[in-house]
Amino acid sequence: MAALIPARPGHRVLEAGCGAGAGLLCLSARVDNLALTGFEIDPATATLARLNLILNACKDTEIVTGDICNASQILRDTPESPPLRFDHIFANPPWHREDTTASPEPRRDKARRARKDTLHRWISTFAGLLREKGSLTLAIPSTRLAESLAACEKVRIGSAEIIPLWPHEGEEARIVLIRARRGGQAGSRILPGLVLHKDDGSFTPAAEAILRNGQPLYSESFRSPRRVSGPHKDL
Repeated sequence: MAALIPARPGHRVLEAGCGAGAGLLCLSARVDNLALTGFEIDPATATLARLNLILNACKDTEIVTGDICNASQILRDTPESPPLRFDHIFANPPWHREDTTASPEPRRDKARRARKDTLHRWISTFAGLLREKGSLTLAIPSTRLAESLAACEKVRIGSAEIIPLWPHEGEEARIVLIRARRGGQAGSRILPGLVLHKDDGSFTPAAEAILRNGQPLYSESFRSPRRVSGPHKDL
């Protein structure tokens, strides 16, 4: 996911549900001089994220403990201050439905469990935090692609680019990446996807290049995608 964010030095970036901070660390390793903010609702996980950022000497990064849907209020210095606007937002939103089997690990279950309106509430919140033409990058299950695109369209997040992630060659994509823009008016496009694993379970060269060498998944231009040959960066 971090490999798809079209961030440039000096940009302000937010990750919703940042967990232990892996996505923020991957993005900071790929792009210098970013102002990074992570939102994490679980206090213990937020503490772990702060520790990870310190251990990796990740500067100009803030971890906020709280519900992302309250971000506009939390990030204001005073009630009268305007909300902070971000150049880019990225997230792997909770998507496990309420009626599915719970994880035996409570913190993991909390991170994944979604109410019926969770996806819509998160995307609506992102629209209020993004600057005009700012980008939103999501990792979601393919079963919730239509719902995600509809929620984006409702709040003027468009020009969506969809990238399937195939576990192995010939298998269906269970997870897809979406990159879209606030105020984007172009239609959605399905771009060439990425095969993650070889038959023996090891990463493909394209996936290794993202994970190990920090290569972007596509170029920064929304309208001129560039498929990177060989190695790629963080998912």
